[in-house]
Amino acid sequence: MKRTKTQTIGEILNDFFKRPYVAAKVAEGRLEEYWREIVGDYVVEQTRNLKLENHILYVVVASSVVRNELFFRRDELVKLLNERAGVKLVNAMIVR
Repeated sequence: MKRTKTQTIGEILNDFFKRPYVAAKVAEGRLEEYWREIVGDYVVEQTRNLKLENHILYVVVASSVVRNELFFRRDELVKLLNERAGVKLVNAMIVR
């Protein structure tokens, strides 16, 4: 509670969601949405499992062609996912 400068609930919530830990958790919850935006519908259909553990993204893909394409674009995909999330969400990506 402040006496000098009052804040609206919206301002308080914005400050809360900008905290690094909270922002990372929100981005983690939206990971599948970011994945679809970046790789497209066909690759999402071929993706069997998408899991994030300790900032490592594990991607299991059914198609060997898609797997190879994702393997060669790993660094670019990690960069795009982090840009979309607005936080350092993924450090590395393992494609299987």
